[in-house]
Amino acid sequence: MENPPAKATKIDLPADDPLDGDLPDIVDLVVEMGRTAPRVPAHVEDLVETAKGYANAANSENTRDAYAKDWRHFTSWCRRTGFDPLPPDSKTIGLYISACARGEPKHGSPPLSVATIERRLSGLAWNFTQRGFVMDRADRHIATVLAGIRRKHAKPPRQKEAVLGDDLLAMIATLGHDLRSLRDRAILLLGFAGGLRRSEIVGLDVTREENSDGAGWIEIFPDKGVLVTLRGKTGWREVEVGRGSSDLSCPVAALEGWIRFGRIARGPLFRRIFKDNKTVDVGRLSDKHVARLVKQTALAAGVRSDLPEGERGLLFAGHSLRSGLASSAEIEERYVQKQLGHSSAEMTRKYQRRRDRFRTNLTKASGL
Repeated sequence: MENPPAKATKIDLPADDPLDGDLPDIVDLVVEMGRTAPRVPAHVEDLVETAKGYANAANSENTRDAYAKDWRHFTSWCRRTGFDPLPPDSKTIGLYISACARGEPKHGSPPLSVATIERRLSGLAWNFTQRGFVMDRADRHIATVLAGIRRKHAKPPRQKEAVLGDDLLAMIATLGHDLRSLRDRAILLLGFAGGLRRSEIVGLDVTREENSDGAGWIEIFPDKGVLVTLRGKTGWREVEVGRGSSDLSCPVAALEGWIRFGRIARGPLFRRIFKDNKTVDVGRLSDKHVARLVKQTALAAGVRSDLPEGERGLLFAGHSLRSGLASSAEIEERYVQKQLGHSSAEMTRKYQRRRDRFRTNLTKASGL
């Protein structure tokens, strides 16, 4: 008796432009198998879906969104200029990044920064790979143009202003005592004391959950502090956040108050709050809220009031908390490095905005 034919997997691509949209989300294994074989054996169909799930978990949601945006930008430019996006052509990509650097006033596109162009190239390389192609960034039509863009347009990085300890106290003093203020106070204090990224802050769950979409969880130890467990690019790491010198400045007390009055027993730690300021949603808070919160409270507290307000507004973001801890903590550098999860002390020093850069004087050490 002959074996029944394997079930065919239908692959539907947009008729007008197979590159439009976000196909594949991460690695569309169904499409890939459809390219290499006309049929997918029925007994491995469940493995295809399982593999797709693992592939989707390889990148964060923010990374996926950024790569999808890069692809849409590139394919839109190709349509306007009459180039074919596939297969990848180094000359076409060289012209594309040239257009990005110059800007396209007719289409309302300002010149992009060098960092954004490099990110776009990474996004394109990733998207080409998922579609079964290879983009050679070392090709002279790409590498030489990019080197010229760097040489002509590169600017020194503009770092966000560090929020120091006294600044943070002034910022939380601008908050009220309602439910939203309880949440925001806990965000600011935990983000600062833990040296956390804004995505790490909003990615936390109140307890450990096996099937969570978050980035980690917290565990509160009475009279000691809170242990934050985070999932990073290189694995899991733990961050210890001790209690503060008073309830006003204590991140643990702020967390306990938010959890109690927000009635959060499981799921996302920081959540949206409805307009009535009494009802807590089940959905996870966006990391953009952290950036807005830092900026709003820093301006309200008069941090860097020596500068015009428009300029001050550009100085503060979620990273201000992370760099603030590195700049404020009067402790051995290796402890700060561990708290921030840096693999090198040099990276930690980039976050220390007000460190003594001339503590080690090689001029005198050499006898001059």
